[in-house]
Amino acid sequence: MAQRRTARRKPGPPSRKPDAQSGTGELRIIGGDWRSRKLRFPDAGGVRPTPARTRETLFNWLNFHIAGADCLDLFAGSGALGLEALSRGAGSATLVDHTPALAKALRDNLRLLKSDKGDVVCQDVEAYLTHRQRPPFDIVFMDPPFRQGWLERLLPLLASQQWIKPGGWAYVEHESERATPAMPSGWQLHRQKTAGQVTYSLFQVPSEAAGV
Repeated sequence: MAQRRTARRKPGPPSRKPDAQSGTGELRIIGGDWRSRKLRFPDAGGVRPTPARTRETLFNWLNFHIAGADCLDLFAGSGALGLEALSRGAGSATLVDHTPALAKALRDNLRLLKSDKGDVVCQDVEAYLTHRQRPPFDIVFMDPPFRQGWLERLLPLLASQQWIKPGGWAYVEHESERATPAMPSGWQLHRQKTAGQVTYSLFQVPSEAAGV
């Protein structure tokens, strides 16, 4: 199933300035070893990084859990969440995005940062999640295109395929005009905030099982 990133409408002002001549956007890492580093990415399909203020709040929530964590960044786009996690001490980050130009930029930026802790997968997110062929992750970031029903399709896959370790974390963004989607059984809401028309939430998977 092809993802249509152009259908995404993330409300509010852009969190990066497009370069009209080169067709690129800019991402600034806000914390950790790469703090203030600026990275470029293609202006492909209207991708926008999660805003700096939202990232700061999220990583404050994860402050005691990010060091050494294995992270999965779904719909990675510019890599704002996965690269920020690595900057702040995550042990690894797998960044999944179906757009070849964005995947190439992610690999180029990891080389620029001289990091061997990031793995870029250019694949449809739903196809990637259908069969888990590696150990589960400590933290999963999911910031999908809005108004396409991605969360309803993907959250059950995260649970049934046990993508998150027991006691691990799932970060989810969705449009605030709608109610928070039903979460898999046992997932506990840890923190939630609304910024403008975007709601972002952090859930914890039960420690006894990552089950359905």
